[in-house]
Amino acid sequence: MSDLLFTSHYLAKVVQELPQPQPFFLNSFFPQIQIENKEEIYFDIDSGRRNLAPFVSPVVAGKVVADLGYTTKVFTPAYIKDKRVFDQSKAFKRVAGEAIGGSLSPDQRLMLAIESATKNQLDSLTRRLEAMAVEALRTGTLTISGDQYPTQSINFGRDAALTVTLAGAAAWGAAGVKPLELLETWSMLITEKSGSTATTIVMDAEAWKKFAASAEVVKLLDRFRGADQLNANVVGEGGRYMGTTGSFDIWVYAGWYDHPDTGARTPYLPANTVLVLGPDIEGTRCYGAIKDEAAGFQAMPYYTKSWLENDPAVRYLLMQSAPLIVPYRVNACLAATVA
Repeated sequence: MSDLLFTSHYLAKVVQELPQPQPFFLNSFFPQIQIENKEEIYFDIDSGRRNLAPFVSPVVAGKVVADLGYTTKVFTPAYIKDKRVFDQSKAFKRVAGEAIGGSLSPDQRLMLAIESATKNQLDSLTRRLEAMAVEALRTGTLTISGDQYPTQSINFGRDAALTVTLAGAAAWGAAGVKPLELLETWSMLITEKSGSTATTIVMDAEAWKKFAASAEVVKLLDRFRGADQLNANVVGEGGRYMGTTGSFDIWVYAGWYDHPDTGARTPYLPANTVLVLGPDIEGTRCYGAIKDEAAGFQAMPYYTKSWLENDPAVRYLLMQSAPLIVPYRVNACLAATVA
């Protein structure tokens, strides 16, 4: 039975049945999935243009109006290959929570070990996607680099006015600065640039401290709004609802990952970051085809397989993916550094 546990069919079933990660930004703002049957990913960026229909005389021909509402871009994503050495001796070792002396068979322990390893791979892939989502929301761009993959930058074309930096006398916490008035201004700017409504505010803990200390916030923040009145689509690990003021729902996000280059514990949101956004951003998780004959070169979010090397004798587990995170309405989000 052990060999059957490592077939791609069985591994795919294991991953499908695992509790799926619930990342805050992906769940809340990038819920859509686009799968390509080729290695390139094509995506349309909504420019937010809102032309008026032209007036003409009823006796003349209609006026041709150019369709300039979006721009189509193409990108070949970097390839993710999470390769792990799988220790098959775990089949003969008591697992955590198992009775002393052992109550499970070797195959049962092996199944648990496979589930643990593949869950770890899936969690790692999800953290990479979450980091990409946050970068796209913060900067309107993505920078991607990897082993034998030259660094590439994708500019989604966000309006420059939607990236704000406050410092000195204009920073949150400075005398006379009113965070709520700024949120109103920023929300209206998003509506001007994209036509969308942005009533969800996400900030890190440092920005929240300055926001919560504002006299107008202390006076107006409602911390007791019922959960049934919140946007049910804004949910996920790391996000904490802090209250409502006017039309804005305020969230504080706290989440970290280990930086792949330095190993340092790194926050997804840098200190003093504020995002003003909403579901109109139409965030999408795009996936290119899996370039693996064993996968049939199929289009899928990820593909898992395993094999044995004879010398040295070792079993590998490999998870592959070709992802790209795209905010289709990139002007439906504003990012501010408030100190």
